[in-house]
Amino acid sequence: MISLGGKVVAEGKNSIWVPEWDAGRHAEMEALRRVPPELRPRLREMTLYTTLEPCLMCAGAILLHHVGRIVFGSFDSYGGAGSALDHLSPYFEAERVDVQWMGPALPEECDPLFERVLVLVQARRQSG
Repeated sequence: MISLGGKVVAEGKNSIWVPEWDAGRHAEMEALRRVPPELRPRLREMTLYTTLEPCLMCAGAILLHHVGRIVFGSFDSYGGAGSALDHLSPYFEAERVDVQWMGPALPEECDPLFERVLVLVQARRQSG
């Protein structure tokens, strides 16, 4: 979900597996696609809320869109971008300085969801 001034302006959900496999359809990416064009100039004022720490792909998109604040519920030790944020190229590092990364905000609620994602990933890998 992305908010501006306390109002929800865009929402997204993880659509990787439904309706068909598409690795780029993370909730953050879907929400960014849904920001109304007339509000895009104000992305620096917006907050993106997500259950899990964004992955590297989503973190890159968030930085390219110039979102002002990220609030995530749980760390993603399997695929989260947190471990890579201190090793970005100069362009992305300059953008990262202007973004507030906040989290984990709700680990009690979101950690079980992360565990569920790990089970799905493991099952997907085993099925080929």
